Amino acid sequence: MSRPLIIAQPRLPLRDPHDCTDANDELAIYEAVFDTLVRRNANGFVPRLAERWTVSADAKTWVFHLRPDVRFQDGSPCDAQAVCLSLARMARADKGYTLGSPGVWWQYLGGAEIIAVDDLTVSIALAEPMADLLDVLVQGYIAAPSSLADLDAGITTRPVGTGPYRVVSATETELQLSVVPGHFDGDPVHETVTMRLVPDAADRLTALTSRAAGVATSLDYHASQTLTAPGHTRVETVLPVAIIYLLNAANGPLADPRLRRALNLALDRDVLIETVVGGAAEPLLGFVSPMHFGAGEGAALPQDLNAARALVGEAGYADGLTLSLDCPTRLPDEAECLTAALGDQLARIGITLDVHLHHEREDYAHMVRRKEIGDLCVFDSSPLSTFRVLYEKIDARVKGAWWQGYHNATVEALIDQARETPDDPKRAALFQAAYTEMQKDPPWLTLYNPIRVTGLLGNHPGFTMPVDGVLNIATLPKIGDT
Repeated sequence: MSRPLIIAQPRLPLRDPHDCTDANDELAIYEAVFDTLVRRNANGFVPRLAERWTVSADAKTWVFHLRPDVRFQDGSPCDAQAVCLSLARMARADKGYTLGSPGVWWQYLGGAEIIAVDDLTVSIALAEPMADLLDVLVQGYIAAPSSLADLDAGITTRPVGTGPYRVVSATETELQLSVVPGHFDGDPVHETVTMRLVPDAADRLTALTSRAAGVATSLDYHASQTLTAPGHTRVETVLPVAIIYLLNAANGPLADPRLRRALNLALDRDVLIETVVGGAAEPLLGFVSPMHFGAGEGAALPQDLNAARALVGEAGYADGLTLSLDCPTRLPDEAECLTAALGDQLARIGITLDVHLHHEREDYAHMVRRKEIGDLCVFDSSPLSTFRVLYEKIDARVKGAWWQGYHNATVEALIDQARETPDDPKRAALFQAAYTEMQKDPPWLTLYNPIRVTGLLGNHPGFTMPVDGVLNIATLPKIGDT
């Protein structure tokens, strides 16, 4: 057997696959070990465990037809009953936990009737319409029934899926994977893979340049520019994660939509990006990134200081305004620098910031979830799902974990129409209409989408990262002499 491919990455989590996560390093593991019913690509969704699917006209009943003869890594069949067990577990109120917010998947699948119609047919009858169910099922990892008791007991180091790789061993610093021959998507070129914990970006770059690793993820944007062909391949990926400030639209000055709009008009995002992350981001001018389904075009808010000052004056603060801002010290790691740069820009329209730092990130997330922020707080928006962003963060009727008092009846009516519209072009138009409405009445202060850099040993001019920015180990090219 050839030498293992070494992948150096900043985190090496191996947790419960039925919890919700936006951590790319964690998702890369799950994508290697498990399969889902569908997979996202740049054009939408394509078959994975499901060969095809149908959705009812009311967007409540979905039927998935499975690939035949797929087996889990323990040899048991991946049939409709096994798929239903994983989906039902994913739908539990105690699962789907992400930082500060439990039951993420339950809010969509709770109350659904998930049944095996026959050995190769799964039916999901939702309690409420959801034309964007595939946005959830793309993280619906199907685990072998034999492994569910382990997961319920908190044992996550011996997962069993149908993916192209199985876990051979797992420690806090190293994860060893071995290929499972005969995967329906074809066999990966690397028979063995070692995912290695290398927390420091400089050390990851050194591992790559010294040939101690064949792949290194999340490299420093500037330092990694030394990676050039033919010795190395450097790939930039614009992430769908949105770096934003949540605005308290329930209480205080920012309950006034004129001030929320003024804040957005005050920003020079290009300068902010250069100052804070040295150019390692793309400006975000709407509530979702251009990679999101139904993202609007032509309705962006460029900087307009005169209009911003006028709105501040109309709101009654012509003599100045101080806003209370909550800022974590990590996630995003540039939060403090970002807040300082934001303060410099907002000062131009007479707004000053009273900054409160928070050192415990999970405590900070719970504070945000409890709606205990000041006037605004540093945050991000990670789902690559326009519907999830609207439902979980914008809809005042839901009052989701990250909702901060925003209410717009026009947007909510568009959400209702979109969730009942399975036709993709029609639903995209509804999301575009919501995008345009939220340019006039912004729920957040939107800043940028980060750029992540991945490095590979050798010259691989055709290599690209998936649209979600998650490394797909099974599709990596032949690297080095591994």
